[in-house]
Amino acid sequence: MTIRVLVVDDHAVVRAGIAAMIANEGDIVVAGEAGDGVEAVAAYANDRPDVVLMDLRMPRLDGVGAIRAIRGDHPEARIVALTTYDGDTDIHRALSAGACAYLVKDVLVGELIRAIRSVASGHRVIPAAVASRLAEFTPRVELTAREVEVLRLVAKGLRNSEIARVIGRTPGTVKVHVTNILGKLGAEDRTEAVIVALQRGIIHLED
Repeated sequence: MTIRVLVVDDHAVVRAGIAAMIANEGDIVVAGEAGDGVEAVAAYANDRPDVVLMDLRMPRLDGVGAIRAIRGDHPEARIVALTTYDGDTDIHRALSAGACAYLVKDVLVGELIRAIRSVASGHRVIPAAVASRLAEFTPRVELTAREVEVLRLVAKGLRNSEIARVIGRTPGTVKVHVTNILGKLGAEDRTEAVIVALQRGIIHLED
C-alpha cells in the first residue's frame, strides 16, 4: 500500500527537501503540500492523506492550531510534528493537540521514513530524546496565559511599570506575576526566567 503524505511547512525549500527524502521510497509519495496551518486544514479535508508532516512555526495558523483543527474534524488523522523546536512545552502542546509523533528537523532520513511508516500503521513515535525532554519536567507546572504574556514582555526588556501599562494592570499585580513565574520556572531572576522559557519553548524569540 502506498502511503500518501501531506507536507506542511512555510518554507518551500524545506518542503522540497522532504519530498526529495521521500522520492526514493517505493511505498511513500508526497500527495500534497501546504505553506501554513490554514492551507493544511483545507488540504487535509480535500486530499485525506495517510500521514501529515506538520511544522509548528507558521503564519496565519501555527502547527499546533492546525493539528487541533484537523484532529477535531478528523479524529483518525495521523500527524507527525516535524519542527526545529525541541522544548518540552512545544512537545507537550503538539502531543496534547493530537500529534502521534514528534520529530526534530535534524532527524536522519532513515528515522523519518521509519516514523512515517510506523504512524501510517497506527503507532505513536516518540524518540528517546523527546521522551527524555518531557520526563525532565514531570510533573508539569504550567504558566497561566497571563503569566506567559508577562514573560514575553519581560523578554523584550520591559520594566514592571511598562508591562503594567501594556496589560492594563498595576505594577504591583505585575510584580506578583513575575514572582509566580520565577517560582514556577525555578529561576533566580528575570534573565534566568527568560533563558529557561526559551529553552523549554514556553516563549520563542519571534513571539
